[in-house]
Amino acid sequence: MPGLVHIVDDDASFRTALERRLKKAGYDVAIHPSAQDLLDHMPSESESACILLDVRIPGLSGPELQDRLSKLGSILPIVFLTGYADVQTTVRAIKAGAEDFLTKPVSSEDLLAAVERALAHHLAARSQRDELDTVRAHIARLTPREREVFELIIRGKTNKQVGKVLGATERTIKAHRHRVMEKMQVQSLAELVSLAERAGIFEDLTGTRPTS
Repeated sequence: MPGLVHIVDDDASFRTALERRLKKAGYDVAIHPSAQDLLDHMPSESESACILLDVRIPGLSGPELQDRLSKLGSILPIVFLTGYADVQTTVRAIKAGAEDFLTKPVSSEDLLAAVERALAHHLAARSQRDELDTVRAHIARLTPREREVFELIIRGKTNKQVGKVLGATERTIKAHRHRVMEKMQVQSLAELVSLAERAGIFEDLTGTRPTS
């Protein structure tokens, strides 16, 4: 699987060794001697990529960089590298979303397997994010009244009930509902509810869920 691997490690000889192994396997490689250097050259999310990140590096540590990237909205998978087995650090990094945790020295087999998994994960995450962006774009096209109708019907309200809430006739609500379905590009209420779930609409509605 082609892709770009960002190596963040202050050990020049180790970086060189990793770069050689990864390029031999067909990957593109970007070198960063510090966490700050990676932040200064923020990786693009437009291609499959991942980060090989040393836990203990001068300045911003590996876990601190992980936290910073998360706050910036990065979905790049991180494979941590460490010369010191530290269960507490490992557990914290994994809970924070780390893809893997490898102990130095790393065998080529373990390294390449971890990178392949990370790149596959990034590809899936990018696809999911692109799909979510499309759903949100559809929602943004709804008029204020259509948005009101949308939010009520995904909570299980009938056209009659929606009309009562909004002070409109059932026929008018039916027309709005039809336009909502068209703009959201769905054929059924089940599809509409599924899209709303993925877009986090129910959380925006103070945690409500559709009624049965």
